[in-house]
Amino acid sequence: MQKNDTEIFFSSLQESISQNQFIKLTLSDRRYKSNELKNVFVKPVQLKSGFNLSFVYRYPTKDVTKNYEVAEAITTLQHMLDKDFFKADLFTTAKDFHLTITKSGKTILTQKSAAITEPPSTEHDKTKKRYVKPENNIYLRELGITSAEGKVKSDKQDKFRQINKYVEIVESIVESAALPANFQIADMGAGKGYLTFALYDYLTNVLNLSPQITGIEMRQNLVDTCNQIAQKANFAKLNFQNGSIDTAELPATDMLIALHACDTATDQAIYRGIKAEAKVIICAPCCHKQIRKQIHPANDLKAITQFGILEERQSEILTDTIRALILEAHGYKTKVFEFISTEHTPKNILIVGVKTSTEKVLRKEILEQVKNLKALFGIEQHELEKLIGI
Repeated sequence: MQKNDTEIFFSSLQESISQNQFIKLTLSDRRYKSNELKNVFVKPVQLKSGFNLSFVYRYPTKDVTKNYEVAEAITTLQHMLDKDFFKADLFTTAKDFHLTITKSGKTILTQKSAAITEPPSTEHDKTKKRYVKPENNIYLRELGITSAEGKVKSDKQDKFRQINKYVEIVESIVESAALPANFQIADMGAGKGYLTFALYDYLTNVLNLSPQITGIEMRQNLVDTCNQIAQKANFAKLNFQNGSIDTAELPATDMLIALHACDTATDQAIYRGIKAEAKVIICAPCCHKQIRKQIHPANDLKAITQFGILEERQSEILTDTIRALILEAHGYKTKVFEFISTEHTPKNILIVGVKTSTEKVLRKEILEQVKNLKALFGIEQHELEKLIGI
């Protein structure tokens, strides 16, 4: 029986692997635009346990890597091509294969001469991309992250990973948001400025953008120190000023950031971002006392809230869910995801809102969801509602 295009494609993949000719494979062209998985990239990798195929799942704000043995990898690819993607491209040292599936289910397979003829290295790459370089880095040295020789200190490794992950996430957000050429960023509660400096450095010196970043911090000694470091690093469009999240005077703000603002300070930051019509709002919430004090369900949910640690976690989930919904009601496409593994910091949730609608009318159906959630848990009012005047 004659093989169809899909069978030829996967038999060619199997053959290329067995003959050490496989270079890479990509899946693209999502079947459903609502699917957040944008692409899948596959390459060979040699692990201690043996030969595997390494999958990189590309999402809007992160990459997820998983390794599979060959049989499981092929089954996984067949499933995703059947359910998630219309296109698959296979690159081998002998030929390149390009498979397209139309919306009607028709398959088209084309074969071309190999674009790459050298077999790839299958060594497991343990070196992760560094968005921030420690060598000759003035601000990292001044902030105590690196030594005078430009080496990351042993007790600052977690902080350095957090810095790089943060910059990686914000880079993808900047790429997806329609920001003006000289966009303004307000970093509320900047603290010692670890992340503020790193973001300015990357946006300015790597991406060649021209942002003006203002760090807002209540402690005058930290404001003075950070401004001195900014001068030493020659960061001309980065400055720090004394002020609180709720009252600080801000210029026109295109992106508002508030990392680890405690309890209702996160709500104040989100409110200021909404009021300023910021195109991007990024928050890493910390402490969720306001809702926990109110939470008092008069239904079966009492079974959860009778346990202290579960009540605390439920309060966190509920608080941040309402924040995300209120952002959605104001025209922001909102995501809530893990910022960095809890191995490195327990404060690991990031709420990101990107403005996609200029309409001034609140989306009432979303506010109705907020109302229903509050009723379920016996909550009178969320702080962000109060600030906005809902």
